[in-house]
Amino acid sequence: MDFKPLDGRKFPRFSGICTFFRLPYHTDVNDLDVSVLGVPWDGSVSFRPGARFGPRAVREASVLMRAYSPEADVRPFDAIKVADAGDISVVPHDAAATAANIEEHVGRAIEHGGKTVCVGGDHSIALPILRAMAKKHGPVGLVHFDAHSDTYPAAWGNEYHHGTPFRKAVEEGILDPARVIQIGLRGGLAGVDDYAFARQKGFRMVFLDELMERGTRAVADAIREVAKGKVYLSMDVDAVDPAYAPGTGTPVPGGLTSREALHLIRACKGLDIVGADVVEFSPPYDVQQITALLAAQMAWEAVVLMAVGKS
Repeated sequence: MDFKPLDGRKFPRFSGICTFFRLPYHTDVNDLDVSVLGVPWDGSVSFRPGARFGPRAVREASVLMRAYSPEADVRPFDAIKVADAGDISVVPHDAAATAANIEEHVGRAIEHGGKTVCVGGDHSIALPILRAMAKKHGPVGLVHFDAHSDTYPAAWGNEYHHGTPFRKAVEEGILDPARVIQIGLRGGLAGVDDYAFARQKGFRMVFLDELMERGTRAVADAIREVAKGKVYLSMDVDAVDPAYAPGTGTPVPGGLTSREALHLIRACKGLDIVGADVVEFSPPYDVQQITALLAAQMAWEAVVLMAVGKS
């Protein structure tokens, strides 16, 4: 099978079946180097829902992605086999069953050396993905773009929600805290000790004030210094200022610009990225596809990173 997107100069971008990047719809993950998967789950959010509709909206916006990245100088679909591998089955109102489905599906996709780019969905999906990654690769490092650390304690007596995936991942021994960098942190907290876990475990935490003072070059250098070995890339759209990404469930003013976010994602070039996600995009709060286009670009950049050096 030819795993190539429809040619926009032969088939207008408003035509055809809507898939990620206009790629073939192909659910046999064993045939693929990279499976792009939708994860329409938002049952673990703490404020505004709607991220369950993220995969569909990203598919629609992604028709504007092209087949060549001038920044990385790579044509990813010539270098690796990529397809829209469909949506992972979720179970409304049952987070545990959904997590089990995610872990099993991702596990199959990476069993024979493949990688995944998962489009969510809320950030709780990262934990079962990391469980699958760790079974294959051992504890992984993490490059994490987010306004929030997602290492918070239980809320309403529930330890598994979209604010806890990386806390639980460290506690389960599937994430190496010495190889974790978090970028975009800012805003108020529910408690004075909400960052205590990440700090105690040694996460490299890049707050927006540091980025403003030191610049993106210093942060790019920090990414390459910290993210060694097998690395997972997790991109929460709320890392970006709501002026540029209004379609999210927990917006925090004062974030990255779209340009800064994409520049820092591209700074991951050369890392051994085994999987990635784009999460917390909530289409009901979007305006004129602003966030959808950014989320699609983020997913595209993850595929590009995985193709670097493969041609």
